[in-house]
Amino acid sequence: MAAQKTARARRIVVTGVGANPGFGLTRSLQRLGHQLICTDAEPLVPGLLLPDTIGRVSPRADHPAYAAHMIRVCRETRADAIVVGIENDLIPLLAAQRTLAQNGVRMWLPTAASVQTCLDKAAFHKALTNHGIPTPRSVLPHQIHELGSVADELVVKPRRGHGAQDVYFCSTAEQARVLCELVPDALVQERIRGAEFTADCLVDRAGRASVILRRRDLVKGGLSAVATTFDDARVEARVRQTLTAVGAAGLCCVQGFITSTGPEPVVITELNVRVAGGFALAEAAGADLVGQMVNGLFHRPVDHDRLTYQPGIFLTHYTETLTSGDQSLLPRAEETP
Repeated sequence: MAAQKTARARRIVVTGVGANPGFGLTRSLQRLGHQLICTDAEPLVPGLLLPDTIGRVSPRADHPAYAAHMIRVCRETRADAIVVGIENDLIPLLAAQRTLAQNGVRMWLPTAASVQTCLDKAAFHKALTNHGIPTPRSVLPHQIHELGSVADELVVKPRRGHGAQDVYFCSTAEQARVLCELVPDALVQERIRGAEFTADCLVDRAGRASVILRRRDLVKGGLSAVATTFDDARVEARVRQTLTAVGAAGLCCVQGFITSTGPEPVVITELNVRVAGGFALAEAAGADLVGQMVNGLFHRPVDHDRLTYQPGIFLTHYTETLTSGDQSLLPRAEETP
């Protein structure tokens, strides 16, 4: 679906443009006619080198100066809004939300409690379990013995990780215990087998949600390389339950499995408080996902009739060379105290 330019161009900061979600979001917003200010902690990431954008190298999100830096970037570029492209940036930007608002900079995020629930996989497991939503059994390292009969198919991952980093599969509790020594702040889950899916979601300010389902046909490094849209009432219902359980707001994505091996046909694994890396398929299938997100971001009505989609549309990703050049011309990180 061809992007339709908006009636009014905005100056929008997108963070984390080195990862697929932020990079793709920047391109989509550009097609809608907005002016983009791109930020990332690494000067060589492709999102900082996109034509017709303003690139700014930021401190890491865990640096004490990160929030002050982003406030300064917004002032200097006269930004109208910030859209987060990577989880790391959520907490410091939430803390700076009031100051940003005083400078006329909008963000559209759920409450701090909701963000914390989604960032912490142990808290997310508890929230879904409390609402009766099927999700993989999850324990902390000292609780591995509680997994019992599922301990022959396990996943060890960071409790607050993202992007499939430091994720390992193993077949015994002993292997899981060793991996927990290597994985930072580890969590151990039962491994779910089945067809993996992502739901691209937009929850408006009244709590109404639109859900676009796509099957992750081929996954490489945690990213969907080949995907196809589909329609399934059971999956959509579980996704909507999940959005309600955690108090989701704005643009986000839910992931899970359709399985025939367990007691539940649909199992939810995570909710990301950001756009998904493969959201371009939702737009290719007819959903004006980013355009309606911008409407909601600036307190305009979200048109859910423009968030419908066609099942059976596929998308494939590939790696391309964006640019090359003299390293001395790259954006430089500002000195931080």
